[in-house]
Amino acid sequence: MIPDDDPSRSLTVAHPDAPGTTYVSLVDNTYAMLVTGAQTDGRYCLIEMRVPDGGGPPPHRHDFEEMFTILEGEIEFTFRGEKHTVAAGSTINIPANAPHNFRNASGAPARMLCMCTPAGQDEYFLRIGDVVAGKDAPPPQLSQEEVAERRRRAAELAPAYRSEFL
Repeated sequence: MIPDDDPSRSLTVAHPDAPGTTYVSLVDNTYAMLVTGAQTDGRYCLIEMRVPDGGGPPPHRHDFEEMFTILEGEIEFTFRGEKHTVAAGSTINIPANAPHNFRNASGAPARMLCMCTPAGQDEYFLRIGDVVAGKDAPPPQLSQEEVAERRRRAAELAPAYRSEFL
């Protein structure tokens, strides 16, 4: 049986240029929080990721599904130690708990959508990154101490967000 409609939940229309979009700089990438867990009752989150050449996170894994759709450029995903180059127009799904990372090794900027289910990655990024003014805002110039503090915070908070760095 399908439950009754929940009128307390509203329609969400997301666009990376919309007023009120939150942008987070994280390891020189810029992430736009398009649809948050707060808007989906924790079911999923959707993040637009702008990844400069050379950008991407270190190897990690987490206890939730993660799906990426490449919108522009190409991204190299390493999944369980095997590299896969994924070009614009393609979608890749990373199963929960699988070791992986991605890197833009294309020589040009790339852009992709990332959906995590359930939500939580949006909150994690907000807690470990730096909010910036917009999608084209430069990353903050951090001192070595500030970079070390961000890494410490990311590692410290990872278990609370069902993630592990490898």
